[in-house]
Amino acid sequence: MTEQNVRVRFAPSPTGNLHIGGVRTAIFNWLFAKANNGKFILRIEDTDQNRYDESSEESIISSLRWLDIDWDEGPIRQSERKDLYGEIAKKLVDTGWAYYDDTTSEELKELRDQQIREKKPPRYDNRGRYKELTHEYYEKNKKNKPIVIRFKVPDGGIKPFNDEVRGNVEFNLKEIDDFVILKSDGMPTYHLAHVVDDHEMKISHVIRGEEWISSTPRHVLIHDALGWNYPKYVHVSLILGKDKSKLSKRHGAESALDYKEKGYLPEAILNFLALLGWSPGDNSEIMSKNEIINKFSIDRILSHPAVFDPEKLEWMNGSYIRNLDDKELSNKILSEVNKSKEDGGLLSDEVSIKMIKDKIVQLTPLVRERLKKISDSSQLLEYFFYDKLDIKKESLIPKKIEPNQIIEGLSSSVDLIESFKNFEPIALEEEFRKLAEKLGLKAGQLFFPIRISLTGRKESPPLFDTMCAIGKENSIKRLYSAISIIKS
Repeated sequence: MTEQNVRVRFAPSPTGNLHIGGVRTAIFNWLFAKANNGKFILRIEDTDQNRYDESSEESIISSLRWLDIDWDEGPIRQSERKDLYGEIAKKLVDTGWAYYDDTTSEELKELRDQQIREKKPPRYDNRGRYKELTHEYYEKNKKNKPIVIRFKVPDGGIKPFNDEVRGNVEFNLKEIDDFVILKSDGMPTYHLAHVVDDHEMKISHVIRGEEWISSTPRHVLIHDALGWNYPKYVHVSLILGKDKSKLSKRHGAESALDYKEKGYLPEAILNFLALLGWSPGDNSEIMSKNEIINKFSIDRILSHPAVFDPEKLEWMNGSYIRNLDDKELSNKILSEVNKSKEDGGLLSDEVSIKMIKDKIVQLTPLVRERLKKISDSSQLLEYFFYDKLDIKKESLIPKKIEPNQIIEGLSSSVDLIESFKNFEPIALEEEFRKLAEKLGLKAGQLFFPIRISLTGRKESPPLFDTMCAIGKENSIKRLYSAISIIKS
């Protein structure tokens, strides 16, 4: 069912890279807007100027663009709206919902230390309420004293609000002390700024992480004090690691751009994260962006924690890679390998980008099935361009086979390759199977050491496609090298 006048926002703080939890929040907001012909607004919550990082803001915007998450309005920066928040805070003072507080940091520390000694929970004791400081006092002393504005929380009672995922949620106001809404530098706290912005921007749904549930009573109190209607609150579940502990870097909780660098496709990241805490209502896993949008609704957002499974993400990414057409995949591979070997690419004095371009159309179908990430490209393609392989003698000799049998098999293989005029996979396989039979070997007993000789690896694309891609001359050279290793 389509919601009316949907306006949602993604409001990151530019204090670090955009982590996976933040990306998931952005995706949910964007999908909901798209599913309901609504508006998606990008708001940069940069009121904490001490922690503001310009490169972080650039990273956030780059991450969203990489994921093809477009916004209808923004980016809107809270730091440019400072006067508006100040006016609202003073209005709350005038209506008795807030007050000035000049308690110093030393006094607050002394209060906390005393509460700890008395084994009481550390919290502000609302002492500023009774000073009744005026606007005039604030204007006169704000440059010399750390004066803040605090919201006056009612002394008791229950503050309920409705969460679209969890239903009715209630908090005891006795558990909430008077909280700061305007800091001593004149900047608002998150509690005030986002409420003002959500109201001014006519935000219909606040979709954010579950960690904000405990702060929501403060937000609805501010709405009440200003006589504003609440948006609909949608708190999405936590993301846990596979061991069910809080997601961290060891589980794969990296920034969006880290995944880009590691060779993940943006479509795969979006698909994977959309399924963390949301169900399409069936067993669908690989879905196009439009399919996800068409199925997305708030009533399918799950209340229980989602589990981040790196192996599943890798599998999903591989599926998306295999669905690319050869030209698009070739271009992505070329872009990945177009750097020096020292930097994880394929370029060196021996191998130029022209050499790679000349063979990439032939090689792309061979590595397509083995690519889990685009960043695997150099490792999977290396032996097609470099003859020097790190091959151990024991790896060339299968169990229950004598070295002399392998030498004979490889020598005969050289002779067979030299006899070929039409060097193509089907004909090669047919003749090599005949050779194995002639030598009294099973096909695998001959093919295995040939594969090691040509690639240095136990696994590779189909052997005779690989042989053709390496080329007749280089295949012979590598087989001779393998014979020398066995004889050494």
